Amino acid sequence: MNYQDTIDYLFKALPAYHRVGAAAYKANLDNTETMMKYLDHPESGFKSIHVAGTNGKGSVSHFLASVLHRYGLKVGLYTSPHLVDFRERIRIDGEMISQKAVVDFVDKHRVFLESQQLSFFEMTVGMAFDYFRNENVDIAVIEVGMGGRLDSTNVINPMLSIITNIGFDHTQFLGDTLEKIAGEKAGIIKTKVPVIIGQTQSETAPVFINKAKSLDSPILFADQHYKITEHEGDGLDMIADVYHDNELYIKDIHSPMDGSYQIKNLATVCAAFDQLKTLYYPDLTIQNLTDGVANVINDTGLHGRWERVGVSPLTIAETAHNADGIATLVEKIRLMHYRQLHIIYGCVNDKDFSKILDMLPSYAHYYYSQPSVERGLDVNILADKAASIGKPGPRFPDVLDAMNHVRSIADSDDLIIITGSIFLVADLFSKIK
Repeated sequence: MNYQDTIDYLFKALPAYHRVGAAAYKANLDNTETMMKYLDHPESGFKSIHVAGTNGKGSVSHFLASVLHRYGLKVGLYTSPHLVDFRERIRIDGEMISQKAVVDFVDKHRVFLESQQLSFFEMTVGMAFDYFRNENVDIAVIEVGMGGRLDSTNVINPMLSIITNIGFDHTQFLGDTLEKIAGEKAGIIKTKVPVIIGQTQSETAPVFINKAKSLDSPILFADQHYKITEHEGDGLDMIADVYHDNELYIKDIHSPMDGSYQIKNLATVCAAFDQLKTLYYPDLTIQNLTDGVANVINDTGLHGRWERVGVSPLTIAETAHNADGIATLVEKIRLMHYRQLHIIYGCVNDKDFSKILDMLPSYAHYYYSQPSVERGLDVNILADKAASIGKPGPRFPDVLDAMNHVRSIADSDDLIIITGSIFLVADLFSKIK
């Protein structure tokens, strides 16, 4: 098979959560553990950092990979889902896994993949870990796919565990309270392995503290020790000062991503940096940290986080897709200066889109679209529901058509936001990047 045949096979033959939803979810690690044994335990062949959380885990993973790359390490990075190219999920020093490596892995292990009825995600984890081991990475930053305890990535024994925050997402699998969801995320905490919690929340902090105590794992809440003070900016890049225990720690750190959620992510990254420096890499420098943060997009290929895709009018793509993510998006919008706000929205069919629509500004003009994945919510159902709660708008099956339409009618000083699903933004990027 060539590369495209291989990708088509993977998407069609192996159940993928991003396509089919619950049917692809496995409530145990049996398949993953069997696969690790079959591959001769690649998860033990490299050092790692494990990153979980409802929001921010992708950004934190990319930031840390960039910082460690700037330090001079050979850094693997595993994230999900991808936006345009499957290979975005598996990178070393920012470079995507080669097409040949993907094809070779599937050709070599196809009989096993099919015989074990592996899910798409399970297979991808096996491919990533095998690749990192074979390429002799110094360290890999591994982002959890969903939850933590039963996530396929949870077969590693990392140097550091990170949980960014807890919100309501994937409640059908993880639980319907913050405490239950935190219990699933806490499943990545390992015996005597330090854990950083990005955000102190009254409902979840006891869950993490008790879990860490039971495993004799040092625990640190990043937001209790690191404060980020943002300077006045242009709403796209962020320049900020970092305070550690109320003392100025870093002056004028620059991030190419702005937003209140990136402030929280940056505090988590600073806490992780200090843990790594104290425990493992004493030669890490503040310059490595500031360079890594500033160059995260170039170093890791991170996209879709408050990303500018057009000017005059300013057009932003944002992968916020759950209530917490939308709340921070709305907070960010309030700080922006514009004449009129236009929101292009689309989501998948297992999201509580009625709640999210209620959260979005009532004064905006709305336009509705549909992600191209099988789970994409029918644009007609979405638009009809939106109209019933006072947010009517035209419907566009194709998100690029929606964006082009809005840009053609908007004034140059308007603001256009494309949001609601990672897959909606992925559809856009597949056509413009």
